[in-house]
Parts: sequence; C-alpha cells; structure tokens
Amino acid sequence: MTTPVLPAISPGRIRWMVLIAAFLGWLFDGFEMSLFSVVARPALKDLIGQGGDVMVGDWMGRITAAFLVGAALGGVTFGWLGDRMGRVRAMSLSILTYSLFSGAAYFAGAPWHLLILRFVAALGMGGEWALGVALVMETWPEKHRPRLAGVMGAASNLGMVLVGIVAWRVPVTVQSWRWMFLVGASPALLTLLIRIFIPESPRWQASARGEKIRPLQEIFSRKFIHRTLVASALASVALIGTWGSVQWIPLWADQMTGGTVANAKAQAQMLSSLGATLGSALAPILLGPLSRRWSYFILCVASLAVCAALFRSFSSFGSEFLSMVFLTGACTAAFYGWLPLYLPELFPTRIRTTGQGLAYNSGRVLAAVGALAGGQLVGFYHGSYSQMASVITLVYLLGMGLIWLAPETRHQPLPE
Repeated sequence: MTTPVLPAISPGRIRWMVLIAAFLGWLFDGFEMSLFSVVARPALKDLIGQGGDVMVGDWMGRITAAFLVGAALGGVTFGWLGDRMGRVRAMSLSILTYSLFSGAAYFAGAPWHLLILRFVAALGMGGEWALGVALVMETWPEKHRPRLAGVMGAASNLGMVLVGIVAWRVPVTVQSWRWMFLVGASPALLTLLIRIFIPESPRWQASARGEKIRPLQEIFSRKFIHRTLVASALASVALIGTWGSVQWIPLWADQMTGGTVANAKAQAQMLSSLGATLGSALAPILLGPLSRRWSYFILCVASLAVCAALFRSFSSFGSEFLSMVFLTGACTAAFYGWLPLYLPELFPTRIRTTGQGLAYNSGRVLAAVGALAGGQLVGFYHGSYSQMASVITLVYLLGMGLIWLAPETRHQPLPE
C-alpha cells in the first residue's frame, strides 16, 4: 500500500498538515510516557498489596527501565523502517503500537504485566520521535527549523500537561487507576488520518530512488561513527536527568502529602509539564543564535542549578515547591527542543531517522540504568526520592564536558 498523493493541495498546506500530524503523534507520545508517573504509585500499591514506598520504588525503577529499553529498541527499529519504507508508513505503525499496548495495561493483574506492556508500548513511542522530527524538518524550509524544533519539543510536554489535567479533574487512586490506560489507547485513531492525508517526505522519496540504503551499516561506518556516539552521549545526559529524577517528582509529591492531598501528583505533573512545554519551545529559538556547543553547555548548567535547588531544599508540599517544580521542568526539558534542532544536522537524508532514532533512544538505555539506580537509591536512602534525585542529576556535569567533543553545525543546512 503506497502513501496517498495529494496533487491538488498546495505545498504550504501540505507542510502544515505534516506539522500537525507529527505534532499530534509526539503529543500523544508524551501523554503515554507521562501517564505512568501519575498512575505508578496507586497502581503498584494495588497490585503489590503489601509493601511501602521501598517496594513501589523498586518496581517503578524496573518498569521505567523496561520502558526505556523498549523505547531504545523501538527507536532503532522504527528509525530503520523510516529509512527503508518511508517516514509516514513507519510513523503510523509506531503510533498504533504504543496506543494499543498502552490500552492493554487496563487489564494488568500484577506488576510484571505492567512491565511487559510498558516495554512493548515503548517500542512505538521510541520510534515516533525520530520519524516525526525527520518528516517535519525534511518538509519545511530551512529558515523555519529553530521554531519547528521548539514546536516539536513542546509537543510531548504538552501531552504531559494533559495527563496532569486529566488526573486533576479525576484523581487517580488505588481503586481508580485503570481507566487512565484506556485513555492512552485513543491515539490509534490518528494512524488512519495520517495514512489518508499525509504525503511522504519528498527528500526521502528522492533518496530512495538512489542506491540501496543500508542505514544501520552506514551510521556505524568510519564516516559517521563519531557523530553517532557523540549524539547518543548528549541525548543520554538529557534522558538520564529526566527519567532518573524529574519523572519521579509526582511520586515524591504524593509521598510528601502522605496521600492526604488527592491531586498532589496531578499538580506536580502538570506544573512540571507546563514548565517543560515552555522550556522546550523557547530553547531552540533563544539559543539558536549561539553555537550548538555553547547552547548545550548552558542547558546543562541551568538544569544542574535548578535540580540542586529543588531536590536539596524542599521537604514539604506547597506553592514554593510547585513553583520550583515548574522551573525544573522548564530547564531540564529544554534539551528536548534543542535535540530536534541538532540531531537532524548530523545525518544525511538516507540515514536520518536511523541515526536520530539510535542516537536519541540509545540514550534511553543509559537512562534505564539511571532509573534502576534511582530505584535502588530510593531504597538506600530509606524511601527518599529527593536524595536519590539529587545524586542522579549530577549527570549534567558530564554533559558539560561531552559537548565539546560534538561537531559544530550552526549555519549548516540539513545534509542531503
């Protein structure tokens, strides 16, 4: 089945259709990713039966690690499919995968059921990012790329805001957590619209008419191996900081209140995600005039500073805590506006989604190690999420050094 051709639609309208489809795909991806942060504590307390925050933290670490490994595998798999069969067809498959298996978590009867279903759903979530970013960047003119990077970076965080809004309106408790996963199945409808209305990337179509594409071999070739490894390391720093600490903030808020504030998790989730939406949207626009190296370095410094202030200074839930959660979300998620700007500049069209997918999502493997370490550190610190997070976020120090090994690509067009 080939992607529909829409000759009667103007190029400008096609560009907007592509942007809206990719934006919605990544928005729902963000909803799915953030869903578990709100559901985790009540769901695990229900499924475990006996056990306090130490057991919840342990299972949270395992499930988060499984999710991140699945996203890494999905990023490579669907990225490869995007270079072989086209961005649109592969993106449709990725959205369908994460929607259906997220919805299936409604039927989970044990913690390991959630682990398996989150792993499979993550395969689709990991693939969608590289495909959506490549499709947008290859369709729109070069001059719009910083703004487009901000839009794409904001999309998933806006999905996380939606999780907070939904959970705020209807509190997620030990007795009522399953329905949230049914909401997560709704993006499956988006795949039909994408297949009917969204045309394929013209750049990919041109590259596919050339010599046979071997994307996996090429990204590990002598020509590209340095870029692949450095890009993976830079993405890893951002992902470890987020998944190893910031994603635990709703659990921390719930622990602070002892469950007495029903929407504490939702408030923390929503404000963190609102900050993340703002930070990821503005980062490529504000930092675009700077070199790629200095912009990443600044993001690391800012993230380290706000995380230290949040995790080392607060022990009670309130307006000051929530304000700092907002600022922490803005700084730590700003990387996700910067990465859609930088990663497409590292790889030519014929291997772009494979290179982006592997670089961005191999970072999730290391972030999975961070999540497991986080679960263990929660136990080591006797159930303290804040002490765990204050250790994990030291990873931003590593990012300050790694960026100087990266290629400088400012003012360079996307490589063909």
